Amino acid sequence: MRFDIIKCHGSGNDFALIDARGLDLPDTAWADVARALADRAGPVGGDGILLLTDGAGAAAFGMRIFNAYGSEPETCLNGLRCVARAGLEALGLDTATVRLKTSEAEVARDADLAPGVYTVRETAGPATLAVADWPLHGEGEQIVDRPITRLLPTLAFTAVAIPNPHLIAFVDEVDEAELVRIGAICEAAPDWLPNRANVSFVHMRNDREVYVRTFERGVGLTNACGSAMGASIFVAGLTGRLPFDQPITVRNRGGLVRASASADGMVTLSGNATFEWSGSVTVKDGRAHDLIVTERRADEIDAWARI
Repeated sequence: MRFDIIKCHGSGNDFALIDARGLDLPDTAWADVARALADRAGPVGGDGILLLTDGAGAAAFGMRIFNAYGSEPETCLNGLRCVARAGLEALGLDTATVRLKTSEAEVARDADLAPGVYTVRETAGPATLAVADWPLHGEGEQIVDRPITRLLPTLAFTAVAIPNPHLIAFVDEVDEAELVRIGAICEAAPDWLPNRANVSFVHMRNDREVYVRTFERGVGLTNACGSAMGASIFVAGLTGRLPFDQPITVRNRGGLVRASASADGMVTLSGNATFEWSGSVTVKDGRAHDLIVTERRADEIDAWARI
């Protein structure tokens, strides 16, 4: 099957975006498309695929995401900005409610982070602390700033869902090898964590800036994870490290976003939704073939590179 795609990224979290409105494919087919297009050895590559879907009720349009391994998480806030841009432009809107897998989010065109950087503001939540909903077994009803001995008895975690599950640890220095080790334990879907979880190490640079590094469920180490950044800011407020409702710059391997979180668990991120190129590609027999690029957006690529 041949697809029109837009190669895009939010904070370096890169995807192939497909306008799937009116397309009737089973989830197993979309999972196959995701694995084929996300293959870094193939002609497209990425952390997964994004689908712009039809709206329902108050939602003007919807979003689905299938990651590089073919599974479907609840949301991806970096990907949401890209889908939001596509949906807003397609419908001629400045703001919209977006239907996600298990929730909704509010999106709007925002002031550019930097000249030429198309920027979207997104508000999602509320974040929840009930680990039984994940489920995460054997650690009580909530985990707030305390060790999980099965992961690392000397490191304090906070467990939060937004709505996809995150384990957040504040560290003096990001040890990527340790992050990968812990992320791999969660990725293996042990009996006590059957649906896995995203794991993030957060380093507070000062009271206005933090750095987040994430092992993303279904992806591995990633340049950025939007919901992890939102969860990290909420946990910073929850644990008294930062005040709620204070604008924060969140940096990651892929760039940065502006962020804030409220005491009621709502998080707002404002970040790029960069379209790099448009084209079409065939997916057949589990692989991507015959990519044709019809438009390159060098101005957007250069604008983001300057950040």
